[in-house]
Amino acid sequence: MDNFWDYSVWGTFNLIAILLLSLLVAYTLKRSVRFLQASLIPASVLGGVILLIAAGIYRLISGNTLFDTPFFGNSGTIRLEIITYHTLALGFIATAFKSIHRSLTKKRLSEIFNTGVTTVSTYILQGIFGLAITISAALIIPGFFRAAGALLPFGYGQGTGQALNYGSIYENDFGFIGGRSFGLTIAALGFLSACIGGVIYLNILKRRGRITLRIGEDKAIRSEEIQGSNEVPMQESMDKITIQVAFVAGAYFITYFLMTLLGQLLPGMRSVIFGFNFLLGVLVATMMKLLLNKLKKKQVVKKDYLNNFLLTRISNFFFDIMVVAGIAAIRLHVLKQYWPVLLVLGASGLAVTFLYNHFVAKRLFPDYKQEQFLMMYGMLTGTASTGIILLRELDPSFSTPASENMVYQNIPAIVFGFPMMLLALFAPNNPVLTLIISAAFFLVMNLILFRSRIFRKRAQR
Repeated sequence: MDNFWDYSVWGTFNLIAILLLSLLVAYTLKRSVRFLQASLIPASVLGGVILLIAAGIYRLISGNTLFDTPFFGNSGTIRLEIITYHTLALGFIATAFKSIHRSLTKKRLSEIFNTGVTTVSTYILQGIFGLAITISAALIIPGFFRAAGALLPFGYGQGTGQALNYGSIYENDFGFIGGRSFGLTIAALGFLSACIGGVIYLNILKRRGRITLRIGEDKAIRSEEIQGSNEVPMQESMDKITIQVAFVAGAYFITYFLMTLLGQLLPGMRSVIFGFNFLLGVLVATMMKLLLNKLKKKQVVKKDYLNNFLLTRISNFFFDIMVVAGIAAIRLHVLKQYWPVLLVLGASGLAVTFLYNHFVAKRLFPDYKQEQFLMMYGMLTGTASTGIILLRELDPSFSTPASENMVYQNIPAIVFGFPMMLLALFAPNNPVLTLIISAAFFLVMNLILFRSRIFRKRAQR
């Protein structure tokens, strides 16, 4: 047995403590430095950048990797990737457990459906530009991984966790050296794109007199947002937040056994199955929530055990850890030959996401086009929380349907987006054919998206 004073005992705790302390430092800087407030950069991204800079300085001085020292158990970089992998799924599971009590009209259902289709269309567009760039780069850089651009929609559209998942698959199964760091770097560039593009657009609206920026303002939380009328007490024999964490952990526990079973049935797809841990976790959480609601209707369960306020806090905690760990896990020295390609990918991702979502919002969401655009642009370059940050500057009380669109759009996005995820696994074997199929898929998705405008014009003729 290891001694309690050994780094093997303390390494994991030291790593988690550094992640949390970097978040505190980043939050303090965000609150005190006006430039950082105006940038809208999330504290989690700033915390990850701080650790990335510290690791870079340490490597320049010592020649070693900071997180692979004995202080972090000699394997901190791998543990950072593991933390990123798990927190992605745990954050989504906590979100899936939340209850939504709103009536949906036919118009609202159409807008939600269009938001989900826009999400997938943006993924595909990012993938088209990403593949085109890296296929071209492979003609100039000998031995460059031609399908690397397929990671652009995972880094921008889906965030740090999925960028790591697919980067790992490309590295382990297809020989893309540095694939994990490549994907994580694209995700980091996505956050910067969200902040840069979002701030520029907000300031354009400000100069036009459309808005007054509310950077740094706090909004009080009402008591009814914290505790429902039929919920179990906050503190009883078991603390209420412990109950929420137990449900999340239980769903992920079941997810693990489900993935293990599927992996045994389909051994050739094991890495793909475990790469979809977040998706299977959401399905399990949704089924558990439906079962709980059914038991409540039959009076088997008397009280509401799930609490939206606490589940939001839990999911945000996991997403904060995911982002800071994912950025800290980037190995800059592995990417030195890729930086020109990465910068071109980052700039292209910013441009196409900005222009396409502005085009869609203007034509399909005329009643709240600015709010819809900011929410979608922030979400499709960073994460859902980035989209909320940008939306809140324009719609602080969420009076427009844009925030609801973000919540509900996941169902059509998963349905239409699943083929794209499978297509990304085909890209390393034939990137050119993948590019052609993606272009056709993008055309089909836009026919669906603009169906009312296209067929109405034909009917009028």
